[in-house]
Amino acid sequence: MADDRSGAHSPTAAGPHGSDGPTSAASIPAAANGHHQTFAAIDLGTNNCRMLVARPNEGHRGEAARTEFRVIDSFSRITRLGEGVSGSGRLSTDAMDRTIDALKCCADKMERRRVSASRQVATEACRRAVNCAEFLDRVTRETGLSLEIISAHEEATLALKGCAALLDFSMPYALIFDIGGGSTEVLFVRIAEDRSLAVQGCISMPMGVVTVAEDCGGGDLCGRTYQAVSERVQKLLEPFDAAHGIKDKVAAGVTQMIGTSGTVTTLGGLHLGLDRYDRAAVDGLMLDFDALHATTAGLCKMSLQQRASEPCIGWQRADLMLAGCAILEAICRMWPVGRLKVADRGLREGLLMDLIHPSVLRVEPGRMHSTPAHPPLSPL
Repeated sequence: MADDRSGAHSPTAAGPHGSDGPTSAASIPAAANGHHQTFAAIDLGTNNCRMLVARPNEGHRGEAARTEFRVIDSFSRITRLGEGVSGSGRLSTDAMDRTIDALKCCADKMERRRVSASRQVATEACRRAVNCAEFLDRVTRETGLSLEIISAHEEATLALKGCAALLDFSMPYALIFDIGGGSTEVLFVRIAEDRSLAVQGCISMPMGVVTVAEDCGGGDLCGRTYQAVSERVQKLLEPFDAAHGIKDKVAAGVTQMIGTSGTVTTLGGLHLGLDRYDRAAVDGLMLDFDALHATTAGLCKMSLQQRASEPCIGWQRADLMLAGCAILEAICRMWPVGRLKVADRGLREGLLMDLIHPSVLRVEPGRMHSTPAHPPLSPL
């Protein structure tokens, strides 16, 4: 869930643009692994620019991500970098300007916090835009930051690392999904007895809250359009499910589900009836599918203005909520686990884990499943 709290600039450990492999702690100065160092992670998505600044926790080497570092500053702003990319294939000048302003705030905070090492990554909007090189040059020139475009597979794997603290290690399988602005990633993970994680498969669908809302003419999806979006997502998921026999494992009761995204965290806040979004209350919350369905059904009956008036939504998210709910409904219908755990964490935390304690969590990469580059959503 985006907020406007601010946190961080530093030497960066960015790899080549579009690299499939994560930058390891070995690629940053050896001294940066010490407890007195400060680290930063920036996640530039299609909708949000977010950053965490953290220091290693003294004396902690456990397996839970929440014990591995202490967040000392943060920043989050909705910039809608990917606005219009679905139709034009280009980042607009206004979107780039908004995003660079946000990145300047990050750079200033990083300098004030004297960050020792950092990693700054960009995801679907930059993967898709034909003028991304121009944008990356502007970012470096105007902010001093070096953005790295990561693959969808690495994006999903880093999100898994960031969410690992919320896993039930007594369950042998996990479904982890991230409904982003420009795409949606789903991971199917095997949990070994030694608590290591093996990714069985990963799928990235070119359908996120921004792209769906834009392709469907805005955020007020009618019932027919909402259902068509959900059915399209389910069709994209069917080959992935068949390849790994996920439905059978769900039916056997050996699979858990974790959702990380603004859609899921917002639904968590709405379910709790919060007057103001509270990460501490939402992160780790268990939501039954019946409760999710009831909250989503309520949103579908609201006007755009009514959704915007909800304290956990606001105007910046009001036009994106129904698109996210349609995607979520497809995931829950495909795999009726019955409940999911809400994660207000993900890619940034995974980046920090890789920078600070790269050997704490062992994740074996899995097969990446392809989907159509951009399945048409019309006519809806």
